[in-house]
Amino acid sequence: MFLVFLMALLLVTLGYVVGEAMGRGGGYVGLLIAVAIWTILGLVAYFQGHQVALRSAGAKKIQKEDHPRLYNIVEEMTIASGLGKIPEVYVIDSPALNAFAAGRNPDNAVVAVTAGLLRRLNRDQLQGVIAHEIAHIKNRDILFMTLMGVMAGAIVIFCETMLRVFFYSSAGRMSSGPPRGGGGGGRGGGHPIMMIAAVVLIILAPILSRLLYLASSRKREYLADATAAVYTRYPEGLASALEAIKRDVQPMNQVNSAVAPMFIKNPLQKVSARGLFSTHPPLDDRIGILRSMGGAASFNAYQEAWKKVGGKRAGALPASALAGDQDAGVREASPLAQDKAEARHQSREAGDALRKANNFLFLACVCGLRVKIPPDFKKKEIECPRCHRNVAVPLAQMAAAGVVADAVSGKKGGGLIQQAKERGKKGKKDR
Repeated sequence: MFLVFLMALLLVTLGYVVGEAMGRGGGYVGLLIAVAIWTILGLVAYFQGHQVALRSAGAKKIQKEDHPRLYNIVEEMTIASGLGKIPEVYVIDSPALNAFAAGRNPDNAVVAVTAGLLRRLNRDQLQGVIAHEIAHIKNRDILFMTLMGVMAGAIVIFCETMLRVFFYSSAGRMSSGPPRGGGGGGRGGGHPIMMIAAVVLIILAPILSRLLYLASSRKREYLADATAAVYTRYPEGLASALEAIKRDVQPMNQVNSAVAPMFIKNPLQKVSARGLFSTHPPLDDRIGILRSMGGAASFNAYQEAWKKVGGKRAGALPASALAGDQDAGVREASPLAQDKAEARHQSREAGDALRKANNFLFLACVCGLRVKIPPDFKKKEIECPRCHRNVAVPLAQMAAAGVVADAVSGKKGGGLIQQAKERGKKGKKDR
């Protein structure tokens, strides 16, 4: 709340000073404009922010039958966190290892994971990542970071707008010559000191807002790691997942810079950076803290491990997390996490979930193989890759699954429904 107050103070100060610089008595007008920009952006982000994030990442919603293992883990961590509603689950078609949570509150929260994460992480590792994202939902980080991000965005937009106004107004005065009756500082002009202060603020405000936003982001990542260790009772699960994420070099170029800080690892940050301008704490520090918790799974154990790894740089978890903290003890590793057959199965399962999210249709052949039909398939039969029998493609099943994008509309050369209608008309005419 202190960081939110600082950001709000920076925004209103900027609006007032720039307004006064534009004309004496215009401070309140500038303040109102700054607050109006913030309000509009805030309303859009509050009601549609998670949808924007999902579209930016190319995430597709899946159901429980599409990937039972992922859904079971999300359900487990929802129960462990005490959330009243299971978040909606999305899959991102990317080989990179990453995930994020979004939404304004637990009732409309979503969790999105990449296909690479599903393919390459074992059950304990995936559980650690999901627990981290559920922790962001439980701790209201998704709302807090949305609020901070909107304020930072409003400051940037306001500064860019005012820079253009200053530029064009100065150019207009230069082209029209000096004002009649002598120098500036007239009734309608801004005070010279306020003009200087406004220019300085316009330059520095976006940098300061960015620093405040990133400071809050880094702090909440540590808290989410600690919360995940408590939920899973297995800190090594998240630690080894972060280690795999650190080694991953697959790009996620489709993500924009506004959404990137929401991921467990910033996909636009090529190395694990340290400093004021980093969006996340260094992965080495996060891994080291989790592995220094010993045989305890509690917030106090995480706090002590943080001090041990970070030294003087170590921060502190919120007092609300440490109060009444109890250590439930660290559990054993899941036997499924060590099973090689399970690893092969999860890779196939991830591929199938992605195909279902992209509207593939699955048909069972008599040989037992499930034939996967792509969305643009338009034939009435398909050959089974295993037994080479022809498998009929039911028109009703294709249409019900929404597989063929143009099936209903009949566009792009005629979908299956359109083709069926045309065949029916031709048959009726022949009869």
